Amino acid sequence: MSINRREFLQTLAIASAGGLGLHSSFSAAQRSAQQFYELPRFGNVHLLHFTDCHAQLLPMYYREPNVNLGIGPQQNRMPHLVGDYFLKANHLSAATRDAHAFTYLNFIDAAQSYGRMGGFAHLTTLVKQLKASRPGALLLDGGDTWQGSATALWSNGQDMANAALALGVDLMTAHWEMTLGEARVMEIINTDFKGNIELLAQNIKTTDFGDPVFPSYSLRSMNGVQVAIIGQAFPYTPIANPAYFTPNWTFGIQEEHLQKTIDEVVKKGAKVVVLLSHNGMDVDLKLASRVRGLHAILGGHTHDGVPIPVKVKNPGGVTLVTNAGSNGKFLGVLDFDVKGGKPVDFRYKLLPIFSNLIPEDASMVSLIQKMRAPYESRLQEPLATTDTLLYRRGNFNGSFDQLILDSLLAQKDAEIAFSPGFRWGSTLLPGQSITMEQLLDQTAITYPYTTVNMMTGSTIKTVLEDVADNLFNPDPYYQQGGDMVRVGGLQYSIDPAASMGNRISDMRLNGRRIDADKHYKVAGWAPVSADSQEKGGEPIWDLVARHLKEIKTVKPGPLNTPTILGMKGNEGIEDI
Repeated sequence: MSINRREFLQTLAIASAGGLGLHSSFSAAQRSAQQFYELPRFGNVHLLHFTDCHAQLLPMYYREPNVNLGIGPQQNRMPHLVGDYFLKANHLSAATRDAHAFTYLNFIDAAQSYGRMGGFAHLTTLVKQLKASRPGALLLDGGDTWQGSATALWSNGQDMANAALALGVDLMTAHWEMTLGEARVMEIINTDFKGNIELLAQNIKTTDFGDPVFPSYSLRSMNGVQVAIIGQAFPYTPIANPAYFTPNWTFGIQEEHLQKTIDEVVKKGAKVVVLLSHNGMDVDLKLASRVRGLHAILGGHTHDGVPIPVKVKNPGGVTLVTNAGSNGKFLGVLDFDVKGGKPVDFRYKLLPIFSNLIPEDASMVSLIQKMRAPYESRLQEPLATTDTLLYRRGNFNGSFDQLILDSLLAQKDAEIAFSPGFRWGSTLLPGQSITMEQLLDQTAITYPYTTVNMMTGSTIKTVLEDVADNLFNPDPYYQQGGDMVRVGGLQYSIDPAASMGNRISDMRLNGRRIDADKHYKVAGWAPVSADSQEKGGEPIWDLVARHLKEIKTVKPGPLNTPTILGMKGNEGIEDI
């Protein structure tokens, strides 16, 4: 890549703060900045991988969690390590660019020093550079690409379809894409992407005859080596999201069919077999231990940035399992050296995308500006300012989640509020203005309806127990990969390692124990039932926007988090 003098001067302070060092020579300093992204070619099979960008076309801040608990065999193992534990396990130094990219540590100061991350214009520059140095390299999109922003919602995913084509995506799989509905997904695949991008999903079939909806795999010849990429869409789509979006399709892990697919591509000559997965990393780790013939799983869904692939033994050998983070912050580069008909070595690097250190690709800038132009005034509508860090990520709550909960409680005059444990949404630093665009970064879904229901104490406990089991079940195949439902008003205790139905205790409202038979007024949003779609309801962004305009400034305050039991010694939690 090349950086001109103007671009360099704009980013010099950031580079210096990041430990790059100031040089009297422009060319020397430029070379120092470039070193971070210099990745010599290795081997003869080259795969580039990004996932879970959630429609973030522009550079942004995104804080990693300080709570990411591993339960049972996953305790104190990747990806369930946070903060200093994460740095130690991955051989990363504190107070560096990598420490900021991969952890929550010293987030505000580090973000101000190192600047925003991601952005498709910067990502495009890096992709082009890597493809130029790696003949035949494939760019793989792990899904959750068409959802997560105002423009993706308002354009029905068109902005992200256009951006994926311009970025040079070759193959993809899916999850939140499905919330646009079957017809829209197929329209993009059969028109915009036809002949350019393949959507792969070995685990999606029709409900009537069990026919494949999408190709299970793609066979490509790269530098004389046959490479198979198999797609694995999110297996629990009709459970985690409304089933009415995909009424004619079935999902699931489909482990047996996956093994048959692996065997098929090997018979057709594939020397490298890779699963492009949206299972979530814990599911991928278990899957890798049970199927044979996969050389790697490039995963997504749980938003874990994993710098060092986990080597998983299975009856066929060893499978590398990794995950490439989220929100456009990272690009994974996996190189295999294939000799004698099999991989004999590999190199992997998960590159953080520091937008101040990578020049923008001019053509992508132009495309993004064109796609945003019709919506610009709506995007920039000011709602309030924040005096505190607003983020979403962590097993139990985030400060932007708390803002949504507070808005529901106030605007619906409710006693208790629920908000989904989504892991996407950009972070705002203290002093920033909150615009409609930034609010929609947290709420832009196709089922945004707010609800008010009278629920008994026993029903509230059942809801919390069900979500807790989805998150903390010791069998990864029963996990759905989100975070715990966020709760406003209600206090409770949770033992993540307890058995199903016994994790939640000591539920209180205003200090008084919840009565199992008493009804409580509960506000929420994002209902998945079909009747909720028919009933409708005020979109969550309208409700929160109204609340923000009333309060004008978001002040620092405590998060309503549960009392966590039984987690002493768990390296997936650090107090802040």
